[in-house]
Amino acid sequence: MTIFSIIFVGMLVIIFSIGVLYYNKFVSLRNMVEEAFSSIDVQLKRRYDLIPNLVETVKGYAKHEQSTLENVVKLRNLAQSSENITDKIKNENMLTSALRSVFAIAESYPDLKANENFLSLQSSLNDIENNIQSARRYYNAVVKEYNTLCESFPSVFIARMFHFGRKEFFTIDEDEKKNVKVSF
Repeated sequence: MTIFSIIFVGMLVIIFSIGVLYYNKFVSLRNMVEEAFSSIDVQLKRRYDLIPNLVETVKGYAKHEQSTLENVVKLRNLAQSSENITDKIKNENMLTSALRSVFAIAESYPDLKANENFLSLQSSLNDIENNIQSARRYYNAVVKEYNTLCESFPSVFIARMFHFGRKEFFTIDEDEKKNVKVSF
């Protein structure tokens, strides 16, 4: 073997090794993204389980708010049955807005605000919402790292070769950032 052949084989080994390292990094990050979204799903499941109890408690005090409460249940079922990340994000944003409406309604009913069961459910929901927020932050951080790797040189070549595509961030719609206004 000539020196040129040795150098050429050495370069191929180095390039192959770098490719393997980047591929493994993509696989690792993809799994972290899926695990992070699974953590969000666990918290959302806890939220879905709590919502019917919250709605039933509020129904007892606010009978004429039936349509708002039915909407919360409908949105809960829609969010729970979401098939993909995009739909889940959209449906979760609508559910979050509807839940804010329920708490806005509760402000109008002093007896409900003082009800021990309602306060317990509200506290549990607040804890779950904080956990969801933390899980979303973690998910978005992992997605950011994954997407950066997908677009960075030289990993972009491995990403394209093995079809590692960008992942979607879990964001809040602009409409969700507005305060809920309830009038009677």
